[in-house]
Amino acid sequence: MKKVLLFTFLITSVVSFGQKDKKAQDREAIFAMEGCHKVTFDFAETFSPDTSYQFYDNYSTAGIEYVFAVENEPNKIVLQHLLVVNDTFIVKHWRQDWLYENRTLLTFDKDRTWKKEKISNKEAKGTWTQKVFQVDDSPRYEGYGTWVHVDGRHFWESTAFAPLPRREYTKRSDYNVTVRHSHVEITDYGWILDQDNEKVYRGETSDELLVEEKGHEKFLDGDYDCQPAINWWKKNHRFWEDVRAAWNDAFQKNDIVKLKRKVDKKLLYETFFMIGMKYEGDQYDAKKARKEIAATIESYLN
Repeated sequence: MKKVLLFTFLITSVVSFGQKDKKAQDREAIFAMEGCHKVTFDFAETFSPDTSYQFYDNYSTAGIEYVFAVENEPNKIVLQHLLVVNDTFIVKHWRQDWLYENRTLLTFDKDRTWKKEKISNKEAKGTWTQKVFQVDDSPRYEGYGTWVHVDGRHFWESTAFAPLPRREYTKRSDYNVTVRHSHVEITDYGWILDQDNEKVYRGETSDELLVEEKGHEKFLDGDYDCQPAINWWKKNHRFWEDVRAAWNDAFQKNDIVKLKRKVDKKLLYETFFMIGMKYEGDQYDAKKARKEIAATIESYLN
């Protein structure tokens, strides 16, 4: 009996150690996305089931992007992206939260609407959810998958429903949902977000594929200047921390998040960027800012 108990203890210890070691590798891969990068965006439509479909032109652009952790907990890592434009102008860019064995998704439906979805314990086991947020920290898309570490490669894959990308948001009405098949991989030059996307029109009962798209977002390591982004964040981090907290409250309270496109003829990111400018620097009035942030989010919720 003692031998059986000892054997059971040894097996349990080995399994536990393996799980701990795997999670540590996962976290190391996520943190490998930090840094000052040149980022290139390249997208091309590739196939349509409609032989009369007129393909849109390829899209390419580039910039300097600073990626850094603003939260670091055992089961949660938050990476903020800041875009450096013309060497000095800073745009608060997108944000990605990584949650270990997360069981709740905010899944995009259509028409600026997201719905809560539960994941079972079995489905969530060993996975990381990537929650992606817009420049104003409103929701964008969320998907979960397992980090894979094999043959010197480190990658993560997931499928998620998302709104139209910003490059097409105001230009296209022939589709209303992007089905994103994302592949995030750490590379010897930095990292890549490799995408195989489906542009679909979602009706009341089904999705109709319009066209498929291939996308590469490459984050290239190099000697780039991200000090302007670092300086900007020092002056603005308190405001955006409170924005994140206010959004988290809204997500907790609402099983369905539906956003108005404009309030007072302004898009949400325009409103938040204008408010944020009032609260730069050391003289941050947290009480006043939080009240205005909460009121702004409430005004855009349907």
